[in-house]
Amino acid sequence: MTLFRTLATTLAVGLIPAAAAAQSMSPMRGEVNSFTDVFAVRVFPANPYDQKIKIEIHVYDQDFQPVDARILPAAFQLGAQASRPVLVVVPFGGAAERKVRICTESIPFPNQQTQIRAQICGKFFGHRKS
Repeated sequence: MTLFRTLATTLAVGLIPAAAAAQSMSPMRGEVNSFTDVFAVRVFPANPYDQKIKIEIHVYDQDFQPVDARILPAAFQLGAQASRPVLVVVPFGGAAERKVRICTESIPFPNQQTQIRAQICGKFFGHRKS
């Protein structure tokens, strides 16, 4: 039984880099100065594979709690070897600064062999200037 657990763990760890490589996003970090109640970030999810993937963009705070941000577009299909811009507008919520994680998540298509949902997140820091 111990051998089985060791082999299963080794296999699972070996699959993590392959799943994480399902997409990429740039930039992965950024700081934004804003003179309004929101700050905007443009990210570029990319699909390095030879088949299309479905993408969703989500925004979380530092504790990975969802943030009520405007994401244009929030979900879309990304063609093989393609990239596209996504605009993310984050409210400060009354604070002078806000740290968020913008995440690109690949969603498996139904009836596909691979049903792994990969997520890559970048860290962004907004400063509200008066």
